[in-house]
Amino acid sequence: MSDLLSVPDALDRILAHFARLPTELIPLEQALGRVLAQDAVAPFSLPPFANSSMDGFAVRADDVRGAPIRLRVIGDIPAGIAPAFTLQTGEAARIMTGAMIPEGADAVVPVEDTDAAWSAGDHIMLPESVGVLKAVKAGDYVRPVGEDIHAGEVFLTAGTLIHPAALGVLAAQGMAEIPVVRQPRVAIISSGDELVPVGQPLAPGKIHNVNAYTLAGLITQYGGIAYTVPSARDQRDAVRRAFQAALDWKADVIVSSAGVSVGTADLVRGVMEEMGEINFWRINLRPGKPLAYGQIGGVPFFGLPGNPVSAMVTFDVFVRPTLLKLGGRQDQPQTITAALGERITSDGRRSYIRVTLQQIANRWVARATGTQSSGAISSMVKADGLLILPEGVTEAVEGEVFQVRVLRLPE
Repeated sequence: MSDLLSVPDALDRILAHFARLPTELIPLEQALGRVLAQDAVAPFSLPPFANSSMDGFAVRADDVRGAPIRLRVIGDIPAGIAPAFTLQTGEAARIMTGAMIPEGADAVVPVEDTDAAWSAGDHIMLPESVGVLKAVKAGDYVRPVGEDIHAGEVFLTAGTLIHPAALGVLAAQGMAEIPVVRQPRVAIISSGDELVPVGQPLAPGKIHNVNAYTLAGLITQYGGIAYTVPSARDQRDAVRRAFQAALDWKADVIVSSAGVSVGTADLVRGVMEEMGEINFWRINLRPGKPLAYGQIGGVPFFGLPGNPVSAMVTFDVFVRPTLLKLGGRQDQPQTITAALGERITSDGRRSYIRVTLQQIANRWVARATGTQSSGAISSMVKADGLLILPEGVTEAVEGEVFQVRVLRLPE
């Protein structure tokens, strides 16, 4: 198999052609799941002012060191109002959770540690005095300035995938517009007289277009925007129109399966070479040895195998890293080690075996999902991961340990 290109070599050749896409500004409410394009630097500290972590009374800690003690109440501090007074010796101020600590105070006594007949949400008359039943130390129940984030601090780094908590901290910093990496636009092309749209009945010899849906799902999962070009008949003009539709949509990448990859009819290959430059690679990979890669009209092009599993595996190995690089994403496929729970065989190519995973005695055990036919799409539904059988290995026995590319980890 010396004429076969290794997976790492093929991937290196591909990724050398790609760089991160440009930055765009989007509203914060649209930023979930997007990739931060530059470090987020705090314009101010969080919290921006010292505030109370409890409903209670702001006090001077020295005044209550000898509690129980009685203090004169001079004011009320609800959340959102800056106190206009300074606390003097022997004084206290009623304060709500999140409200600003007044000048002169350095601690808060929770309401339950006083004799006040008051709880959160009450709007009763302010008492003239309050009995403090327990002493507090300076800083007790006070959230200091910058407890969470200091002004000038990088609080999210470039490449962060924005999740709900990140939305919250960006909102807390008042950032209404967020610089993110533009999402890769990926056009999906399918061709073949045998393809019938989903929802229409199958006639003898016809099949539904499975790959259009799996590839669109994978593209979306890894941060891209998918556009499925209507299926083309096996005619030169129809194939040319499909490619042109992808170019007109301003795709960053074109992905095809089956009809426009290796082993296709001469007319399809002729259109591909007419509109661009295509290399047909034989890769030391199972499933999915054939791969077409090049450019159509200046746009990078992947021609994946037609069998559904082969298309998904080659997408995961080659297209997924490409989309992550284009999208500026730092996350990479998770891999774990797992022991085989049964004997498996291969033809000596680097094989991605669909396996289920089970944790037994503090280690992962992998077992094949059943048939490893590249047409068995249900095997991908059952699979927790892809066990990587290295090049040259034709047989592996129970107990041997291999790397597994995780699809999902079972609970």
